Amino acid sequence: MAEETTIRGTVSALDGDEALVVIEQGGCGRCHEEGGCGGQNLTQMFCSGPKNYRVANPLGAQVGEKVTVAIAAGTIRQTANLAYGLPLTATIVGAAIGTQINGDPGAIAGAIIGIAGALIYVRRRAQSSGGNLASRPYIVNRS
Repeated sequence: MAEETTIRGTVSALDGDEALVVIEQGGCGRCHEEGGCGGQNLTQMFCSGPKNYRVANPLGAQVGEKVTVAIAAGTIRQTANLAYGLPLTATIVGAAIGTQINGDPGAIAGAIIGIAGALIYVRRRAQSSGGNLASRPYIVNRS
């Protein structure tokens, strides 16, 4: 079984079988380890303070409890590739195709069509996989 990525937080609210967990540190916390993506360093430039996340609560953690939240290995990388890599690639490919069709105006139109198509695809994919428990974060430990 692949290693999970974990992070600590505090349950701030409950909603059925899910919990809202406040995470005080962004990312997986492996920024300085080999293989870490450094995403936390980047996100700290744009947002600060605690973050609230909706996670599965199979252990029945209660409001105020400190918990460990995990997500399956590879899920963060796959999500980042989908959210950032696909729109970037679609924009570049759209611009390249548009350039071949109609020069600079075609490049602009192609880039817009490429990024719009990618964003629509990402949004639909995120909505359709909302019930995929294997890719959702969940509470693995209460303390």
